[in-house]
Amino acid sequence: MVKRLVLFLEMHQPRRVNPLLPYSANRGLEVFDDVLNRRIAERAAGNSYRKVLSIVGEAHRLYGSRVGVGVTGTLLEQLRRWGGDVVETLGRLAEEGAVELVGETYYHSLASELDIGEFREQVEMQVDAIKALGARPSTAENTEFILNNRVAEALGGMGFQAVLGEGVERVLGWRSPNYLYRINGVKLLLRNYRLSDDVGFRFSSREWDQYPLTADKYVEWVRASPGDLVFVGMDMETFGEHQWEGTGILEFLKWLFRRAREEGVSVESPGDAAAELDAREGISIEPWGTTSWADREKDLSAWLGSEEQVRAFAFLRMTMAAARRAGGRALEAWRYLSTSDHLYYLSSKRGPEGDVHGYFSPGSPRRYFEAFMAAIQRVWDYASLRMGDAELLEAVRGVELPREAWFLVEGGGAARSIDELEAVLRGRGELRRRYCESGDVERWFSNLLGPMGVKVAAGVCGR
Repeated sequence: MVKRLVLFLEMHQPRRVNPLLPYSANRGLEVFDDVLNRRIAERAAGNSYRKVLSIVGEAHRLYGSRVGVGVTGTLLEQLRRWGGDVVETLGRLAEEGAVELVGETYYHSLASELDIGEFREQVEMQVDAIKALGARPSTAENTEFILNNRVAEALGGMGFQAVLGEGVERVLGWRSPNYLYRINGVKLLLRNYRLSDDVGFRFSSREWDQYPLTADKYVEWVRASPGDLVFVGMDMETFGEHQWEGTGILEFLKWLFRRAREEGVSVESPGDAAAELDAREGISIEPWGTTSWADREKDLSAWLGSEEQVRAFAFLRMTMAAARRAGGRALEAWRYLSTSDHLYYLSSKRGPEGDVHGYFSPGSPRRYFEAFMAAIQRVWDYASLRMGDAELLEAVRGVELPREAWFLVEGGGAARSIDELEAVLRGRGELRRRYCESGDVERWFSNLLGPMGVKVAAGVCGR
């Protein structure tokens, strides 16, 4: 019988790209729709954040309950501009012990799938942001609970004592998510996604055979579960924004804390459970089996499941190399574009998963794809103009390109990066001469690098 309910709430809003960007004459780095971003941030603060944090604070004072809260740097920035009282409340609740602020990437990004060094930097940025609120996180999550051995190793190496992940059957096998495990030497809490989704997705569904869901019923489900704990995690916006107040969701949350106390179930933060429980055996998640809490597949397909997503991701990776070398505003703008939501909006999934993607997306996938690619191009242009030809070539030399950008080589095969093309040209003199004289090399570099490509091609061809 479980007597620990670990509750985690994620707070995040991205900086959405202006959908009219492809038609704008302005060629600078002002690529975001902050009119829309402000409207959504203010709405979420009014409908959800203020009310939920008030309930959490009251529950701590009455029952000693604690919850884990993940808050991204992109949302903190928006709230400081358009809802500063929410940030103040978060800091106060952290100081009082009502919430445990959890470490994560500042930009809620896919940095762990792009460059592990960039991932660490973004986590350090977010940790610094919540330290400014008076908190020192001992527990961390990756964006959308994306997790594999490499991510766990990186977070453990940064000093985190525990990481959060998804209780996926293909990883657990016969085991239950309701225990503490280890991954690469770091303690691991696994979300019970069924009990999480009962609140996050099914709460207001009149077609659900358990409707209406009451706090009494839910606490009984938790108590009846086998294991040491039940870890429940969802977006904070579930309460009052995704599920409107009229559904009774906020009253449910308020009564959940009370009923848990009455039934002998302690509501704890992830760090509390990780500190007090012993971990069972280790779990291994190889990079090719990366897990997440997104969609039914619980893998990376929410962001990398379509041709458009893979293409955008590949050019995002190449632009990262240039932006990191250029630094300054180029790197800052690129990091906003690394936010996972942008690729999420490009999903072409159908059925229930497609409905969820559509709910969160600001427009059609095709229209957002055009705007997102235009934004990446702006960052690329800005960064590349601040570097010499040789420096730009060095920055992007080893980056693997999307399939449609490969240089097809005579006799079969393809050069998948600038490095590979240079190797082909160096090793086959006659082929190099023909490709250079025909203009194929110049066109390829120009398509990849824009105006800079002409000079880079000339250098490669020895002209």
